[in-house]
Amino acid sequence: MFTFPIEDAEIPMSAGEMLANSIPFGQRILITGCQGLLGQKLHSLLVGANHIIGLDLAETSLLRGESFEYHRLDITDREAVVKMVSGTKPAFIINTAAMTDVDLCEVERDRCWRINVLAVENLIRACKKADAHLIHISSDYVFDGKRAPYSEVDPTSPLGFYGKSKLAGENALRGAGLPCTIVRTQVLYGTAPNIRPNFVSFILEKLRGADSLNIVDDQRGMPTLADDLAQGIARVIQLRKEGIFHMAGRDSISRWEFARAIARVFGDDPERIHPIKTGQLKQKAPRPADSTFALDKIQRELAFLSRGIEACLKEYQRQLSEQAASYGGVIS
Repeated sequence: MFTFPIEDAEIPMSAGEMLANSIPFGQRILITGCQGLLGQKLHSLLVGANHIIGLDLAETSLLRGESFEYHRLDITDREAVVKMVSGTKPAFIINTAAMTDVDLCEVERDRCWRINVLAVENLIRACKKADAHLIHISSDYVFDGKRAPYSEVDPTSPLGFYGKSKLAGENALRGAGLPCTIVRTQVLYGTAPNIRPNFVSFILEKLRGADSLNIVDDQRGMPTLADDLAQGIARVIQLRKEGIFHMAGRDSISRWEFARAIARVFGDDPERIHPIKTGQLKQKAPRPADSTFALDKIQRELAFLSRGIEACLKEYQRQLSEQAASYGGVIS
């Protein structure tokens, strides 16, 4: 594992330190995929000071708040999207909705394209009519993993269909001629009610058993706590920044090293976790070997940097304990 060196005079506020003064106020903010992990973290962070419009596919929402309204909506339906945005008049739209199962994207390509590309085009059309600023969440999978660390201006070269769809969504947005921000992130994890499994929850579930684990040691990235990503996005809104930003955890680490770090923080034996190579898994979709980001731009333009792996895992652990106490059981 390595951490990027930062000169003392240039150290930005950490996610926790900047919480009090990074939240925008008085904005109408629409969040697609509001019941996913990042959507819930954005809602929790922003709802007290702003009016939040949440969109998702469920009939009802588990989210609450006096300044929150929920609408069931499929963002692949262009007419419905334009009508919703015109009616709610948000100043900002944060598109967290995506098809992210990279192996499934290789198989269900039409569905992947509808969600990751056509839905973005629908939001672009709606934003043009409503004069809204679109913040789109993209991925490290737009790179091939051969020339890390990647800056925002480095050439893209996706390996699989998921990465190609995310790049197509980016390209549609960059050529749209409207206020927009592309936030690329990677290895997103965190805890919230009713979310899909992520890498950390997968490792913790496996550690509850008695068997050892085999985790790849030839894929490297920057695990990102969803809470920190939400705060970075809030900073984008506060400063009204446009362009592309690489926003991820500050540490670059292999999946195997990350799994061992999870075991250590949660009091398990890291020696139970053994290294294997990606080729042994025979996965449908290719993965970039090293998608480490350069984080200079978010430090320089947002005065922001996520926390390190140990601090983020301890925060994750604290949140799990709080949820277990609230629900009377173990939640991951």
